Amino acid sequence: MKKYFALFAGIVLFACSKPSGFKIDVNLEGADGQIVLEERKEGAFVGIDTADVVDGVAVLEGAVENPSMYYISVLGQRAKALIFVENANMKVTGKADSINFIKIEGSATQDEYATLDGQLKAIQKEYMDLYQESVAAKQAGDTAKASELMAKVEEIYEGASERMNTIQEDFVKGHPASYVTPVILNQLQYGKQPEELDSMINALDPKIQQVQLIVDMKTQIEKMKKVSIGQIAPDFTQNDPDGNPIKFSDIYSQNELTLLDFWASWCGPCRRENPNVVAVFNDFKDQGFTVFGVSLDRDKDAWLKGIADDGLTWTHVSDLAYWNNAAAQEYAIRSIPSSLLVDKTGKIVEKNKREDELRAFVEGYFAK
Repeated sequence: MKKYFALFAGIVLFACSKPSGFKIDVNLEGADGQIVLEERKEGAFVGIDTADVVDGVAVLEGAVENPSMYYISVLGQRAKALIFVENANMKVTGKADSINFIKIEGSATQDEYATLDGQLKAIQKEYMDLYQESVAAKQAGDTAKASELMAKVEEIYEGASERMNTIQEDFVKGHPASYVTPVILNQLQYGKQPEELDSMINALDPKIQQVQLIVDMKTQIEKMKKVSIGQIAPDFTQNDPDGNPIKFSDIYSQNELTLLDFWASWCGPCRRENPNVVAVFNDFKDQGFTVFGVSLDRDKDAWLKGIADDGLTWTHVSDLAYWNNAAAQEYAIRSIPSSLLVDKTGKIVEKNKREDELRAFVEGYFAK
């Protein structure tokens, strides 16, 4: 009897033990070729596993140390779906041509993320439906209706953004040990001061502080501290369109106030802001105001065309390294347009002033 009890106990222990790895059964209608599981690292997708599709079915396998955010896709297709993978038996079902709407089962971390994502998407829908109506009206030639709808979109968007931000911040505070939290905190970091981010990270569970996203954020925060208001702007040298090396300190030391402007020809918000920067430049250049443009372009011709088309008559530099632009890396730039205002000594006096705020600050600076 004791022998059978021991055997039974062993079976139960084996059956209830945590899986040593993950197995993802993928069934995507219309899929062909291979299914790919990837991780996003340093701006690039790195392969984790690849599986052949047989009759629409594929099996991805591996192991993770902790629940991790990966991306799943059909090889050769651009669309990728976010998936939280943990050591468990998981299942993915859906259609290959609409992979962003797949159903993911078997991951508690994924379930946690899906609940939060659903709350955010419900808020987004409030203005996205109106935005689609505005686009349709514009395509139909009804510009008056399109403008009216777009005004409503902008009005709703501001309040919706605040509500979404609050939901995300509440999630971070309420889930200090969740592996979803690093992803949400990474999204929240834009626009926050380094001291606030430090406080949010320090409140996390120690195991979550070791997640690579958080480790990278800590590095980013240290960079942010070096370019905060009151600090001396780090000096750097990059080439102008003619290949001549231009030193940033040679620009700001010759002017009373310099706008260090990170932009790119492919950046829509940058191009929309450019006319405002041009107007401020033209109105205050005789008082000692200038702009020093650093482009995150990688195509020189596109960069030069953007300068010419927008009438940007100040000094421009770039290393044509896209998001890996050396100056952008040093200044902790994660989104563009992004800018700093620097006085003649190189001290950073303000950051990210756009539209009317830029004009108001520059006008007030010279009115002193």
